[in-house]
Amino acid sequence: MRRPSAPLLVQLLTLTGLTLVAAWAMSTFLLFALPPPAPDFYRLSEIEHTYRGEELTFTERKPLQLTASRTRPGPELEGRTIPEMRGKIARDIGVPPSAVVIAGERGPLSDRRVGRIIRDRAVRAGMGGEEHFLIFPFKVGVQQADGTWRVVQTQPVIGLSDWQQRLALWFALSALLMSPVAWMFARRLTKPIKEFAEAAERLGRDPRAAPLELVKGPAEIGMAARAFNEMQGRLQRYVEDRTAMVGAIAHDLRTPLTRLRFRIEGLPEDQRAKYSADLDQMEEMITATLAFVRDATKSGERTPLELSSLVESLCDEMAETGARTEVEAGEKVVLTGDPMALRRLIANLLENAVKFGGRARARVFADAGNAVVEIDDDGPGIPPADAEKVFEPFYRREPSRSRQTGGIGLGLAVVRTIARGHGGDVNLINRAGGGLTARVQLPL
Repeated sequence: MRRPSAPLLVQLLTLTGLTLVAAWAMSTFLLFALPPPAPDFYRLSEIEHTYRGEELTFTERKPLQLTASRTRPGPELEGRTIPEMRGKIARDIGVPPSAVVIAGERGPLSDRRVGRIIRDRAVRAGMGGEEHFLIFPFKVGVQQADGTWRVVQTQPVIGLSDWQQRLALWFALSALLMSPVAWMFARRLTKPIKEFAEAAERLGRDPRAAPLELVKGPAEIGMAARAFNEMQGRLQRYVEDRTAMVGAIAHDLRTPLTRLRFRIEGLPEDQRAKYSADLDQMEEMITATLAFVRDATKSGERTPLELSSLVESLCDEMAETGARTEVEAGEKVVLTGDPMALRRLIANLLENAVKFGGRARARVFADAGNAVVEIDDDGPGIPPADAEKVFEPFYRREPSRSRQTGGIGLGLAVVRTIARGHGGDVNLINRAGGGLTARVQLPL
């Protein structure tokens, strides 16, 4: 495993910092490179025509509107030219200057370029240099004889203003430009984690899989990979030691069994037959245990395997010996596994179905990323309480201890061991119409 790169915390902080700096840089560039939109402005003559009720056409600006109000408009604008504009409006419409109020909210222009843009637009509109105008938003109120006010004002803005829309567009553009960079950084950070998860998944399917090899990635992933490899080695040594111990015990039991056989030769015939049957059963259990230990410690090479063909061949072989077996036509399912171990798994389930259920009907299909093998029989099924116990070594629901009917009790234990060794599992399900279904799931 190569030396990992910087810690994940450092990489995340670097990614966040670079993203923020780039976004700020782009926003600052756009803010200074593009002038803010100039607000709408209106000549005093346009305000006067609106006050008189005359129809005006505004193509690029929001139209003015005339309303009535019982209160004085406010807040009043202040400035060097405001009294002059009030006087002009009062003279043109025939009222005293005290009856005219110009109200609104005026702040300093955020950019000098806005003033130049307004002046250029005024020149293009044919306004003279000395002609007065008001900048949106504003209210021009004229007090009537009855004390009420007629107010000419700009229409209120609904939603975002032009400046706000442009800001939102700038931020969206910045995010769009930064998205590929953020995606590349995020992919670089998550790729080692994904590889680590895939390697752990392979280990779950094959306990003897090679140790994890992390080519590059954050330091934390390298530490996790090393800890994972050490854990895998300890687990393998633990299982191998336990399995070797069980095999040694089973092997050493052959010696006292042999001595017992010699000692029962002098017993009466009826007693010798009973003891001999018990010794034969014990020796068969020892032989089965040694075979189980041997198969568990010596797994074959895993290769791509077409599961449907394997099931069909086993059913055909059993049918040639007179067993009632059949296979439903289905899709071809390919997985990677130990061919000999999977052959033994399916053979054990087929033999159980024929032995205890009279016949076996098998099917193979793919479901949610798993290869599924289902084998039905026509037997009585099993009580729900025994659905898990039957997978325990040497457990038999047949109490007679007859080798012809009960067996040794390792068949289903071997089946589950093989299935879980491939990252899958096996379950027995009672069917509603009678009979039992053995269902094996193996990850593709």
